[in-house]
Amino acid sequence: MSPTDLARTPVDAAGTAARSPVPSAAPSPGPALAAAMLGFALITLDTSVVNVALPAIGADLRAGMSGLQWVVDSYTLAFAALLLSSGALADRIGASRAYGAGVVVFTLASAACGLAPGLPALLAARTVQGVAAAVMLPASLALVREAYGDPARRARAVSLWAAGGTVAVALGPVAGGALTTAWSWRGIFFINLPLGLLALVLLTRVARSARRPAPLDLPGQLTAVVALGALTFAAIEGGARAWWALGVAVLCFAAFLVVEARRTHPMVPLGLFRDRTVLVAVSAGSANSVAFYGMIFVFSLFFQQVLGLSALGAGLMFLPMTALLAGVNVLSARVAARYGARLPIVVGQVVAVAGLLGLLTVDAGTPLAAQALLLVPLALGAGFSLPPLIASMLEAVPAERAGTAAGLLNAIRQTAGALAIAVFGSFAAAGVESSLRVSLLISAVLLALTTLASLRLPRHRSRV
Repeated sequence: MSPTDLARTPVDAAGTAARSPVPSAAPSPGPALAAAMLGFALITLDTSVVNVALPAIGADLRAGMSGLQWVVDSYTLAFAALLLSSGALADRIGASRAYGAGVVVFTLASAACGLAPGLPALLAARTVQGVAAAVMLPASLALVREAYGDPARRARAVSLWAAGGTVAVALGPVAGGALTTAWSWRGIFFINLPLGLLALVLLTRVARSARRPAPLDLPGQLTAVVALGALTFAAIEGGARAWWALGVAVLCFAAFLVVEARRTHPMVPLGLFRDRTVLVAVSAGSANSVAFYGMIFVFSLFFQQVLGLSALGAGLMFLPMTALLAGVNVLSARVAARYGARLPIVVGQVVAVAGLLGLLTVDAGTPLAAQALLLVPLALGAGFSLPPLIASMLEAVPAERAGTAAGLLNAIRQTAGALAIAVFGSFAAAGVESSLRVSLLISAVLLALTTLASLRLPRHRSRV
């Protein structure tokens, strides 16, 4: 799972583009769709391709467990924290300009990652990658919306846009493992260069987007970034510094709430959280991210550091679980359309919990085929429950806030995944095999709680 989850609905990740009037369609919408799909695939690929390369990065750059956690989280946190404001930025400067700038910065940052002489340089470049990804995501969907004036054709185009991200998620661990084994961990970043250049070539054939007025919430954005960064620092670093960082996180979060409550156009309308469906969707979506992203991180370490597999071997272990995501998403939508969203939401989470409990039986002596198959129920359950969860949240808010709600849910989910990697990685520093069971139990408990909460969702049918 990834930002593709939000692509199930025809709104952008930050909201403003979804409420903007659609300009005249370009003579040929194909280049716009191709450019958007390619950029979106790059974004989602970088959320999953790095995990299997972590042991190689650690060995080459002499990075400990906390350093490896930051390799993942520096990207994810920058992406999540800036996602809510990036849609407004795309509106202000035009989606095509924002997308082009994002692709250029992302490509250059990828080159900097591949050339990084040490861990600090790699972390700085990963952060810039995350910033660029946050700009690219809503702009890419806005390009699709602008290129297709007919609603039916636009809906099909959005589905293709989403499929690009789903395929990238599925191929990420395998591609990362193959590049790391055959070349170097640096190859997982260099591969972005030709793809980024191709996206820019396609963009030259796309009509220039109009500029639109859109308010920016800079105080809210600043306090959110500092709060999330400090909280993640506390989870990863530990020790006495963690308490100082936690205090900073609490103060900045309080300041964020005050800012959002007083602004005329807040980045996060706090009134959304008064709705029970919104609370359930945010909680369950976050639990899904903790389980999915957290387990990919921990099992990537387990497969290589405990079982001794190569990076490619570790990537292939994830292929059965990730390859089924797209099909499960489609099936979930059909079930929700017939029986309502609550059924697939609850069933999906129950399956994911059962999968997590089944994974508790895994140890160094478990056959590899059995381990790969035991990962499948987690992906099936998470993929089955998430699309109707997103749709339920969007239906629970006013139409003019649907995009904001979508961006909020995605940002919180990405943050939950980043924090899961921070916490589970801290456990792994004391021993990967023992931390695996603790991480599995935490994920199972969180999903069990949100499953119970999901039983309070309305029974009525909803559109997905």
